Amino acid sequence: MRRTVAPRLYAGLATMALAAATGVVLSMPEASAAPGGATGYATQNGGTTGGEGGQTVRATTGTAIHQALCNRASSSTPITIQVEGTINHGNTSKVSGGSCNTADGVIELKQISNVTIVGVGSGAVFDQLGIHIREASNIIIQNVTVRNVRKSGSPTSNGGDAIGMESGVRNVWVDHVTLEASGGESEGFDGLFDMKDDTKYVTLSYSILRNSGRGGLVGSSESDLSNSFITYHHNLYQNIDSRAPLLRGGTAHIYNNHYVGISKSGINSRAGARAKVDNNYFEDSKDVLGTFYTDAAGYWQVSGNVFDNVTWSSRSGDNNPAGPDPQSNTTVGIPYPYSLDGADCVPSVVSQTAGAGKGLKVSDGSCSPQTPAPTPTPADPTPTPTPTDPAPTPTRPGGTNLSIGAGSDGSGKADGTSYGNVRDGDMSTYWSPSGSTGSVSIKWGSATTVSKINIREAAGSEGSIRSWRVVNHDTGAVLTSGSGAGVITFPQTSLRKITFEITGSSGTPRVAEYETYAG
Repeated sequence: MRRTVAPRLYAGLATMALAAATGVVLSMPEASAAPGGATGYATQNGGTTGGEGGQTVRATTGTAIHQALCNRASSSTPITIQVEGTINHGNTSKVSGGSCNTADGVIELKQISNVTIVGVGSGAVFDQLGIHIREASNIIIQNVTVRNVRKSGSPTSNGGDAIGMESGVRNVWVDHVTLEASGGESEGFDGLFDMKDDTKYVTLSYSILRNSGRGGLVGSSESDLSNSFITYHHNLYQNIDSRAPLLRGGTAHIYNNHYVGISKSGINSRAGARAKVDNNYFEDSKDVLGTFYTDAAGYWQVSGNVFDNVTWSSRSGDNNPAGPDPQSNTTVGIPYPYSLDGADCVPSVVSQTAGAGKGLKVSDGSCSPQTPAPTPTPADPTPTPTPTDPAPTPTRPGGTNLSIGAGSDGSGKADGTSYGNVRDGDMSTYWSPSGSTGSVSIKWGSATTVSKINIREAAGSEGSIRSWRVVNHDTGAVLTSGSGAGVITFPQTSLRKITFEITGSSGTPRVAEYETYAG
């Protein structure tokens, strides 16, 4: 049985005149490139909406992209940046500001959140210039081409990665992009789509990865096992040597992709990684699934795949292909709905939908490409609830959890716990004071607007927190006080650091998540 997902929404992108030499020529409130459109693991952990609800600007240079980021009120203010033209080293410079942390020679999305970058008009090409996402969350990159990014030779950018993510990255959706190189490591190139150092909740969809020695990795080494929850669907991997992808630890969902010309190894699951591999079409390739170049085994669950002229090497030492008759050796539960095209039609569907400049076409789950519908306008206004029928109070605030990607510290830390556990999106980890009282803080590099927090206690310790205060650490002002964990609301405040101070509890409290919200 096939499960379906809601149709992707697509906001039409108007053609606008270009003017200023900076490349930023338009400003419109309340616009977004693809509201509600994320799929896969990017829909989890609160979802991925990018710059939805924020200002939209147009940029024709890399410097203009940086300028748009730096002109925001804060590092978390939503923004959609529509890009047209060629972005290269000659037009990409560092821009300084309180809401950004940019650098020369790379598109730097560092220590920020709530950003969409989308190619429009005649298209956007990042030529020999990579996109680097670091300590960031809620990012969308859509309808762009990134090509020939080098780690050696000249010019170099982003360590040779077309798109690279590292250091506490959360919730990234990369969709309808074309990532390509012109050779392998000996020619100066590295990975097309790399994730490392605690990157989670990422989806790569309807994209092309081609002409590279390395498709991409999850985890930089056998000890970097902090990355997880990655979805790859409806992508074309073409003329790739290996790493399509390389998985070190974590969980990945890989479905409805078309693999052509994989020369050395394809999906390389190792170091305990678990991959669900569904309805892919592997063609004219070698060793498309297994554990390669290590004796640290990985695992897979396979179903519905087509192997068309695929060759398999013999098992020996650190070479363990899954074929010639791949069988499941684990089970992987998927927490989100999705639709599966039949593997036989994957080459046709992917050829019509994957990559930049395809009109953001998607599959309907029945092997038929569809053009996304415009955002619907309600025929009637939403009725106002009557006093006798109030809306239920949500258990979690709406919007983006600003704690993901932020910093943290506090007092009264117990041995063996970490302040960072309250901002990792993982309810199985927690921070705990050494006694019945203590404080934990969320902090940002620039002023951030907050009006709600959500204190979520770890399983087994619910109800332990009794009395507390919320303090603006910048000024020492008490924003509010009360008792019991849960959603806490106070007047909107712009600050760099907000402290949750536990002043009384039964036993030793355990805070699994300290979520912060703008509204």
